[in-house]
Amino acid sequence: MKSVSLQKLVTVLILMSGMTHATNEKPPNILFIFTDDHALNAISAYEGPLAKIAPTPHLDRIAREGMLFKHCLVSNSICAPSRAVVLTGKYSHLNGQLTNKDMFDGSQQTVSKLLKKAGYQTAIVGKWHLKSTPTGFDHFEVLKGQGQYYNPLLFTNGKNVKHTGYTTDIITDQSLKWLETRNADKPFFLMTQHKAPHGRWEPALRHLEVFEDMEIPEPPTLFDNYDGRTTAPAQHKMGIADHMGPHRLMFQYSSKFTPEQFKIFDGHFRPLNDAFEKLNLQGKARTRWNYQRYIKNYLRCVKAVDENVGRLLEYLDDNGLANNTVVIYSSDQGFWLGEHGWFDKRWMYEESLHTPLIVRWPGQIQPDTTNTDLVSNLDFAQTFLDIAGARQPGDMQGLALTPLLRGKTPANWRKTHYYHYYEAGGHGVPVHYGVTDGRHKLIRFPDDTLDAWEFFDLKKDPNEMQSRYGDPQYTRTIAALKEELNRLRKQYQVENFENP
Repeated sequence: MKSVSLQKLVTVLILMSGMTHATNEKPPNILFIFTDDHALNAISAYEGPLAKIAPTPHLDRIAREGMLFKHCLVSNSICAPSRAVVLTGKYSHLNGQLTNKDMFDGSQQTVSKLLKKAGYQTAIVGKWHLKSTPTGFDHFEVLKGQGQYYNPLLFTNGKNVKHTGYTTDIITDQSLKWLETRNADKPFFLMTQHKAPHGRWEPALRHLEVFEDMEIPEPPTLFDNYDGRTTAPAQHKMGIADHMGPHRLMFQYSSKFTPEQFKIFDGHFRPLNDAFEKLNLQGKARTRWNYQRYIKNYLRCVKAVDENVGRLLEYLDDNGLANNTVVIYSSDQGFWLGEHGWFDKRWMYEESLHTPLIVRWPGQIQPDTTNTDLVSNLDFAQTFLDIAGARQPGDMQGLALTPLLRGKTPANWRKTHYYHYYEAGGHGVPVHYGVTDGRHKLIRFPDDTLDAWEFFDLKKDPNEMQSRYGDPQYTRTIAALKEELNRLRKQYQVENFENP
């Protein structure tokens, strides 16, 4: 009996020892690196058509050491609403940020406030784009509005601070400075949020010559005529042929340069612009020239982002933080790199709907893994909270990605995704909403002047060139998706919402 009791005591002590170790173990840090308008095709880990032309080795490192998500879908493909979803874990109609024109209500529940309450030191550096003053952060230094690519003003803890240099570099500089001066006794939640590669695409001086002596392959749908769909896409105002304007094409500049910067920047573009003017290109030749100018500058901006991601990863390595820091890379939405002749986002079509998501979590994620489940930026807030071991409020509408990160997809994981765009008229894109299961997509344009539907079979038509709505062979599939659309609108409390 004594030996049995002694054995039980030893067992209890061992268990208590394990519990104490688990309790004393420091929660993981969270580094959330967020860009603006970063298309999947501009990250080589996604193995798109630009992978070999414009590699992103540091982003690829996160994927190689972690997990790459193939189907991360946004809930509303536009900058400010996407950021509000990340902060709140709620669809646009509930967090109040329907469009870029709205001001974010900082008094509401946000993940930064919840993580701060859970013992995290919180900071945001870079693009904010929500008009109101950031709340729930121990430290913030954010761009005013869109910001500019050179010499940014950062609104820093209530004061305007002017910086000189390239904005992508400066956002990283300031993030590293905060990491150096933070309270090392607390886990941190840092949101490093770049302006890049949002337009207007002004590359770093060190990258002006990159890609200059080559021709970037054109997407096969560059000259899409929008037949086979509703009248909606043909009404766009985001065309590479007709809508880019002088600032996006670097005939005029948006940043306020120093004289030294201007000499180098203008010294690169002015001779090229003069040579172009002499050619007097028209029609498709002009479109092709616009595409080359646009895509090269976009990819140059991405190159600076990738380099600065490398700087952050190196800091974690050099300071012994890598093993206990979850690194998450994403963007507020996808973007068109010439597909369908476009350069923007907003639509529920694939290139705009998908956003990159790459996560590294040492000891939890099997390295070099890929996930193909339907996930969303709606899930980010609850994922941050679950990683931190903090409570997930019941009114958040997403799902924590932690089971997926550990390689186990729950049996009841979502099979469909709901999308809703509200900013009518922006770049000629009407209000629309829809549902996708990854194979099929149903889009509703409720505006009185359209009052139309589109349906795509993404397996047979991955470029979404031909709507099959009304095709008898898809009658059952469309009916099922309409039923699912109604269910999701009820689930997400949007069925009775009226857009003001």
